[in-house]
Amino acid sequence: MSLMQNIHQGRESRPPRILLYGIEGIGKSTFAAAAPKPIFIQTEDGLSEIECDRFPLATRFDEVEQALVSLATEKHDYQTVVIDSLDWLERLIWDDLCRQYHVSSIEKVDGGYSKGYVHALTPWRNVLGLLNRLRLERNMVVIGIAHSRIEKFEDPETSAYDRYSPRLNKHAQGLVCEWVDAVLFATRKLRTQTEDAGFGRKRSIAAPIGVAGGERVLRCVGGPTCVAKNRFCLPEELPLDWQSFMNSLINKQGRT
Repeated sequence: MSLMQNIHQGRESRPPRILLYGIEGIGKSTFAAAAPKPIFIQTEDGLSEIECDRFPLATRFDEVEQALVSLATEKHDYQTVVIDSLDWLERLIWDDLCRQYHVSSIEKVDGGYSKGYVHALTPWRNVLGLLNRLRLERNMVVIGIAHSRIEKFEDPETSAYDRYSPRLNKHAQGLVCEWVDAVLFATRKLRTQTEDAGFGRKRSIAAPIGVAGGERVLRCVGGPTCVAKNRFCLPEELPLDWQSFMNSLINKQGRT
């Protein structure tokens, strides 16, 4: 059969692959719990107050792999798989490599010189492969949750600046961010206001909009303040809830 006969035309509708990251307590797990029939693979102990189905807390990397294989091979009616969280999963990957190389730190794996972080990409690719299998064979939405960190970004077109990014090693971050369809940053909406600084001077400060610490939002497009992207032509900002995300996703797909 000629390769020309295997050419695909037009769009293919697939469940989204999402990396959702943000500050602690912003509502990342709550967002994922509102997705259709979710099952959580928990690598950190933080789901006790959320109504959701979840595997036992994984303390080793192979337990995460076993959970993913079970979802791929066994009968179930779950429609969304959630890894909570990816940065704690990364620690399990590092621990597994340390056991393999009989060292105490990822920095010492295979003689050091950052080789451990490169070796870690192999188990990361295994995880992404299993997640892709769930997406393609079981039609499951994929959500990976991560905490945020502030990193200095060396922009070649301007001076360096600080921005929020997922709390992952740069190699893993690049791999995961490239693989997913959307990198979404969960934060609070701020406004700039002026206050008296004394001696007739004024200063600008950032203050939350709304009550209880400010409106919680999703940043869907990257910029100087955060790492973000999406392949769905979503707006720059959405409310931090699953239904708002899906409504925007459906509306955008319906117009294209």
